[in-house]
Amino acid sequence: MKEVHIVVFIDNIISIFSEHGIAFLKASWMTIAITAISLLFAMVIGVIFAGFKISSSKILNRIADIYIGIIRGTPLIVQIMFLYYGLANIVNLDSFTAGALALGVHTGAYIAEIFRGAVQSIDRGQMEAARSLGMPYSLAMRRIIFPQAFKRAIPSLANQFIIGLKDSSLVAYIAVTDLYNTALSVQGENYMPFETYFVVGIYYLIIVLIFTWFANRIENRMDVSKPKEVRLA
Repeated sequence: MKEVHIVVFIDNIISIFSEHGIAFLKASWMTIAITAISLLFAMVIGVIFAGFKISSSKILNRIADIYIGIIRGTPLIVQIMFLYYGLANIVNLDSFTAGALALGVHTGAYIAEIFRGAVQSIDRGQMEAARSLGMPYSLAMRRIIFPQAFKRAIPSLANQFIIGLKDSSLVAYIAVTDLYNTALSVQGENYMPFETYFVVGIYYLIIVLIFTWFANRIENRMDVSKPKEVRLA
């Protein structure tokens, strides 16, 4: 009996791949696109608010605390709905743009904390040495502190990017035709939710594995602590 169920399950999986494989592939590109755009936006927000957090200005510190506190204290789906329907009353935004904006605002708060921690992990003596040589604070941050902080932040950033990729599934609720939205439509047609979500899970897993591979390559490439190979002529 178990063998029969397994055979039926495999047949259903093959059927879904054959009938809806192209639709899932197109939805995969939509998922990648909205994730990439939102992460670029999040990086900009993260750098700005990380600067606010480490600034000597109490006002900027407070602004960053309020932003990060609100974002980390409320569910992402609420933020997506709030921005989508709230901004719709002010400007005309399509669901893709609104979804990317909401994901960027959400992820930006976490990236800000990643950058803040990475910058503060750098020995303060390096900044003091740069300042003693007459280098302006902004130039010292740009040329000395931030490059080192960015390298230290890469593992945490890669992890946050993967989380952002999986969180992008929530934009399905504002009619973005991503992977999860496509899965909702397919399972509504074939009445096979388990098999359909199994298939869409495979697509998500493949994307995450590819991204993880690229992230590991970048991390290894930028890891200057590893000794370089010496080749003898």
